[in-house]
Amino acid sequence: MVVGLVGSRDPGKRRRTLAATKLGKGAAWLSRTAGLGEGGIIGGRVAMALDRDVLSGLAAGRTVVLVTGTNGKTTTTSMVARALSAAGPVASNSTGANMPDGHVAALMARPDARYAVLEVDEMHLDVAAEQTRPAAILLLNLSRDQIDRVGEVRTVAARLRQVVVDNPQAVVVANADDPMVVFAAEPARRAVWVSVGGGRWTGDAASCPKCGERIDVSVERWACSCGLRRPEPAWSVHGQTVVTDGGRELELQLNLPGQVNYGNAALAMATVAQLGVVPEAALPRIREVSEVAGRYGDLVIGGRKVRLLLAKNPAGWHEMLQLVRTSGRPVMLVVNAREADGFDLSWLWDVPFEQLAGAQVVVAGERAADMAVRLRYARVDVTMNPDPVEAVRLAPPGDLDVIANYTAFRMLRVKGEA
Repeated sequence: MVVGLVGSRDPGKRRRTLAATKLGKGAAWLSRTAGLGEGGIIGGRVAMALDRDVLSGLAAGRTVVLVTGTNGKTTTTSMVARALSAAGPVASNSTGANMPDGHVAALMARPDARYAVLEVDEMHLDVAAEQTRPAAILLLNLSRDQIDRVGEVRTVAARLRQVVVDNPQAVVVANADDPMVVFAAEPARRAVWVSVGGGRWTGDAASCPKCGERIDVSVERWACSCGLRRPEPAWSVHGQTVVTDGGRELELQLNLPGQVNYGNAALAMATVAQLGVVPEAALPRIREVSEVAGRYGDLVIGGRKVRLLLAKNPAGWHEMLQLVRTSGRPVMLVVNAREADGFDLSWLWDVPFEQLAGAQVVVAGERAADMAVRLRYARVDVTMNPDPVEAVRLAPPGDLDVIANYTAFRMLRVKGEA
């Protein structure tokens, strides 16, 4: 059964979308056959070129969840999709193609799926929501990221707030610890607040996004004089335990490392609970997630076993540094500055690389020198080689943790052997 288009009463629209979908799938097949890639993106672009409303047509009749935020989108989308599969087939772009062409590709690939879970770039949430009329919107966190593309974080928060206003049908599941997210989610007719376990997401909220005055974020229950304040969470994370809205305590026992993923799991569980999947059914499926589009996975690069980690902005680097600091492994940091990364690397000075003091660190990538300078100011001993494969060989013996930004991460996945 084809679920998409069930909700459309316009026969002409159905025919256009079916034709665009068929030709988009054909383009994807040609791309795969020619060895040019997986074909999903080109398939989505062809379908969109033939029918500008193809996403709307493909989303018709489905229950749609949109997941957005600065960090954790791909991982949390994978968790939500896996948990929601307890209720039925799910279409998802859980590999990270998070713009409209990726959404179209994901829905074309699963025409039978009653549910859709779509990761959405923050700057495209308005279009995705307009086209899909989501049942739920999940807001993870907001912090500085690619300022030369995305803009200042309060501008992004205001844009997401407008999406919430424009979609009163959607339940909004939101991070209660992040003032920017709280501002964005505040107008929701129905909001479910989740505390992800601490004040890690207040670094870009020294001033209130609502009135511009100072917020005291040194306390857990932050508040502004204008009335914006941390809401009382219905769900919360304490260590490796999630407390549900019903007061039940569940040990997460995830197969993904790091405190940040406990928060992601709680947000995923809270989201699917709004769609009828109880936590006891969701959690075992979330535990099945052990690698997400190469993140946290093991590869062999330059003859060495490495664990590959992705970090794209100060908040993400902070989380990954905490993870590698406790692993006891040698560390390699790889940084590029291409268009997909953002050309401005000034954010390096906002990352607490001092946490690596005493570690054995190698740096690589096109902007290895910038990273080496930053580490030397942090009093971290560093060895440098711009070639990541050669740099791996400079690291001390043993398994290696590699943190890379976006294009460097993708390059290393190509070079590595699973």
